[in-house]
Amino acid sequence: MSSPAVIKQVRDWVAAAKRVVALTGAGISTDSGIPDFRGPNGVWTRNPEAEKLSDIRYYMSDPEIRRKSWQSRLEHPAFTAKPNPGHRALAELERRGKLHALITQNIDGLHLQAGNTRERVFEVHGNLHQSICMSCGYKGPMQRVLERVRAGEADPPCRDCGGILKSDTISFGQQLVPEVIDGALRAAQETDLLIAIGTSLRVFPIANAVPIAHKAGARIIIMNAEPTQFDDIADARLDGLISEILPQVCAG
Repeated sequence: MSSPAVIKQVRDWVAAAKRVVALTGAGISTDSGIPDFRGPNGVWTRNPEAEKLSDIRYYMSDPEIRRKSWQSRLEHPAFTAKPNPGHRALAELERRGKLHALITQNIDGLHLQAGNTRERVFEVHGNLHQSICMSCGYKGPMQRVLERVRAGEADPPCRDCGGILKSDTISFGQQLVPEVIDGALRAAQETDLLIAIGTSLRVFPIANAVPIAHKAGARIIIMNAEPTQFDDIADARLDGLISEILPQVCAG
């Protein structure tokens, strides 16, 4: 657990900053009941086979993988999860005019639910609450497709063109959206303080936001349960429950 002195120092830095950028990973949502992927008790750590459901090659070529994926989506905790105090702290930071950008690797949509605006949020891996047709590109609410799965369609096709539907999220082997990545990394270059929250900082290119911000002269704060490769360039490292510590350092 981080000492009160370190928490106060970071709070003072946040208060003095004018263009804060937050980079969030799965760790910020675990207190909302959404498990992470790579942590000691992560989904892929406990069940490596589950990673296949997030691989675009398997998804597009194997109807059985798609069937399992749709069943997994039915049970995904993101559809019932609520923002926790960590999410709300970042929303409050935006309301105070201090948040320049929020870059998230999460697909749960909880930052938007908490009150952050789409103009400030870069969802680099997409959003689970939306579906997309891989053929015609049609997008729609995920719940409409899940209703069809509940009604008995194991692998519901697009109603416009018959193409394969999936969540509007980035799977392994799938190209990231260039405009989203460019916007996120540009924000990192413009920040005067970057807080990396609940992320292993092992997924590139978005992990580059940390060295980019550092090179531009920004303070770097890292808040994560496990060590990261960028701890050596951090001005401070915070340990403990994100939902408890983040509201403290973001307090006005």
